[in-house]
Amino acid sequence: MPQTGRKVRAIALDVTGLAAPVEMRRHPSARRLTLRVSSTRQKVIVTVPPRCGIDEACLFIHRNIEWVRERLGNMPEPVPFLCGAVVPLRGEARLLRFASTGVAGPVVRSLAGCDGRAGVLEVKGLAEHAPRRLRDWLFAEARADLDSRVSVHCRRLNLTARRLIVRDQASRWGSCSSAGVLSFSWRLVLAPPLVLDYVAAHEVAHLAEMNHGPRFWALVARSMPELDVAKNWLRLHGNDLHRYGNPPGLPLRQAA
Repeated sequence: MPQTGRKVRAIALDVTGLAAPVEMRRHPSARRLTLRVSSTRQKVIVTVPPRCGIDEACLFIHRNIEWVRERLGNMPEPVPFLCGAVVPLRGEARLLRFASTGVAGPVVRSLAGCDGRAGVLEVKGLAEHAPRRLRDWLFAEARADLDSRVSVHCRRLNLTARRLIVRDQASRWGSCSSAGVLSFSWRLVLAPPLVLDYVAAHEVAHLAEMNHGPRFWALVARSMPELDVAKNWLRLHGNDLHRYGNPPGLPLRQAA
């Protein structure tokens, strides 16, 4: 997914009758008002043309408020990083277990399951620090997996990435800048390895083709023959990965 240089202005709105956050985005190329409910950001987003005012945006939301409420009600429940929660790691279920500070060993330890039972992600230290420690560990694991797969795909396609960044991207799984910088969502480490591998191949191919034309897809297929399986998994299950951990942009803290 190539990066673009268009700037989008975002303004928080207070809309009576909606408990979820509402955000108005002024987009330079928008010609009409559009409305969506983001399950990744857990918020309502109204996109408006540059000259549209806040009152007009609020009126547009109120005209469609039942549609918004229906979609808010159908959003999957978030799964914060709390002791006893079950989260995926590389496509396999893991039960979160917070251990005391006196236990020796690594800060986070992954234990595989057996006999049909979920494995365990054991986080050492004080419970109030465990969600942050787990998130930091997942970032590092994602970085290691992506470093490895990007290197493989660069060798296969005879390409070079300038830099690799892992962050909490809500709108896309990866991106490639014209300067050769590849950015990825840490949440890819929650998905099956084939999915992370596909996104790595996709962004590496953008180093040669900054589009989604036939030559681009030929490069992806050459380096990642099972791309259709991975694309289908993302289409069916990708949004579900945003349930885990705190919503993007919010500070990590123990839930009440």
